[in-house]
Amino acid sequence: MNNNNSFKITDPLYTLAVASKLSETPAHSIRQYIDKGLIIPFKTAKKRHLFSRIDVLKIKSIKKYLKDQGLNIAGINALLSVVPCWAIKSCDLDQRYQCDAYHSIMEPCWMASKKGPVCQNEDCRICDVYIFPEKYSNPKGCIKEMTNS
Repeated sequence: MNNNNSFKITDPLYTLAVASKLSETPAHSIRQYIDKGLIIPFKTAKKRHLFSRIDVLKIKSIKKYLKDQGLNIAGINALLSVVPCWAIKSCDLDQRYQCDAYHSIMEPCWMASKKGPVCQNEDCRICDVYIFPEKYSNPKGCIKEMTNS
């Protein structure tokens, strides 16, 4: 039997029911977050969703944004769109201009319809940008650090 610590934070481990229980969020709300692009769980061959530990953390964060901070889904998408994916992925200016995520103010980069050359063949679910807000307790502080360097 594997120890839970041997799994990566991005590994698909939980069914919708388990993710719902772990995040204390109704399954219908999680489905809405998926439909709106806030989370991108893995899918099995039978089209069932599987969630990673980072997805569970994201669900908890979304709940916090909705309830404690009064944001709606569009507001959360706008907030996540300001995470500087081009800085995290080290994209040069030419690569940025080829990517819809660089220009969008309403969608996080994993929702971009046209990805830049750096991200075209990447799985967003395991990307540092997707896990960024949940990986750090103070994303704004991390962004300030990144832009002041």
